[in-house]
Formats: sequence, C-alpha cells, structure tokens
Amino acid sequence: MKATGIVRRIDDLGRVVIPKEIRRTMRIREGDPLEIYTDREGEVIFKKYSPIGELASFSAQYAETLHKICSMAVIISDRDAVIASAGVPRKEYTDRKISSALEQIMEGRNLYLHREGEAELAVIEDSTTHYLSCAMPIVVEGDVIGCVASVRSQSGEENRIGSEVESKLIQTAANFLGKQHES
Repeated sequence: MKATGIVRRIDDLGRVVIPKEIRRTMRIREGDPLEIYTDREGEVIFKKYSPIGELASFSAQYAETLHKICSMAVIISDRDAVIASAGVPRKEYTDRKISSALEQIMEGRNLYLHREGEAELAVIEDSTTHYLSCAMPIVVEGDVIGCVASVRSQSGEENRIGSEVESKLIQTAANFLGKQHES
C-alpha cells in the first residue's frame, strides 16, 4: 500500500471526503460504487467496485465463443479496464485501461459501428495495433456497467462478417451480459 500523505477527518455522519486528485487519478466518478475492505491490523481499504467484474469468467467464455464461432476478436470491459478478451493478445489487453474513446461510447449509451473513412478509435490507451469495429454498452437498471466490443487489427486482414451481423452479435452479447447481472 502506498501512503499519500493526505489526512481527512470523518464528519458527524461518518463521511470522509476522497480528495479530487485521488478521485481523478483512480478514475472515481460521482456515484461510482466503492467496496469497503478491512483487515486485522485496522486498515480500511476502499476499492472501486466493478459489477461486470463478478461475471469475469462468464464474460471470458462468451468472448471466446464469439471469437471461435464468428472469427471475431472481442473485448469485454467494465467502465475502466478490459476484463475479458478473445482474438487479441490477452496479456496486452486484460486489466488494461480502456481508451477515452471507448469511455465516450459507453457514456453515449448507443451502438458504435466504425464506418470506412472514419478515424480509428483505440480500444485501450496507448494502443496502435487494434481498433474498435463495433461497441455496445452494457446497461443494467439504467446504469452503464461496461461494454462489449468487436476489435479489428490495423491491417484489417481478419475475417470480416457483415457489419449488420457484427452489430447484432455485439448488441446481443451486451444485452445478455446485462441480463445475467440482473439475475
């Protein structure tokens, strides 16, 4: 654990303010759920809670199935990082911070489909090898908890299914994962 040197007092309602610098660095937004951990030494640890993270192994199986059946590279993310991938190098993508472009797609709550001639949108920060082809936010009870996206390489040589079929598969995956989380 790393000390920040910042000290805050608990108010009469039991609240503590997390400094803006830490919220910005850790990408904690207003309304984000935080999970609270304690240990025997008296430490209290706040960790960002990822609802889609509970479905990580299921998400990985879903991504792998889409890749095997449709020859489509797929990533599944929570609001901050990739939690599952298939068809892309796992070590390069799993647990990596998503790009600001993918964050904006999630905030927009609509299907994204790359069109020929448009600018390439990176999947993760600092990536120049794979780009978003299609992306659909995962929405549960009105809240965006993540995203399912098909990915294409810079060369674009992978097997391409029709964009209509691709978008339907990605939308189905996002809706299905959202329903899984609700139950």
